Amino acid sequence: MRFVIQTKIKDSHHKEVFSLFDEKLFSALAPPFPPFKLQRFDGCKTGDEVHIVLGAGPLKQLWHSLIIENQESSKESYFVDEGKILPFFLKTWLHKHIIKQEGKDVIIVDDIQLSWTSPLWKVLIYPGLYLSFLYRKPIYKSYFSKALHKSRR
Repeated sequence: MRFVIQTKIKDSHHKEVFSLFDEKLFSALAPPFPPFKLQRFDGCKTGDEVHIVLGAGPLKQLWHSLIIENQESSKESYFVDEGKILPFFLKTWLHKHIIKQEGKDVIIVDDIQLSWTSPLWKVLIYPGLYLSFLYRKPIYKSYFSKALHKSRR
């Protein structure tokens, strides 16, 4: 299964936006539910790792991703994270983060390919997962608006 969510960041440059994809942004993007704890964040370059814990107590799930590819050009920057240790309901996870220039604006694309361990988990979890990525849109806009304004002073 695949889904794609796009967010426009006005009056910005993709390299400037890409440079702000860091631990602070990653933590800001965490939805309020389920509980989320960042254990490790190396960055967005090939070979970097991100480790998180979702949930709490007996419902705690580990999620470890490896950055398997990153690239920058004059028109876009991107990196791809692949799930290596996933919550029980996911079989595979591949998330391409694309930051592309469109005129004076930047489009952030979350392009996600995943598979489920059971069709039941898809029915139960997909709506919340999709909403957690929609939740990112206003955060991206606010975060980059503030960060880019600050850096241009």
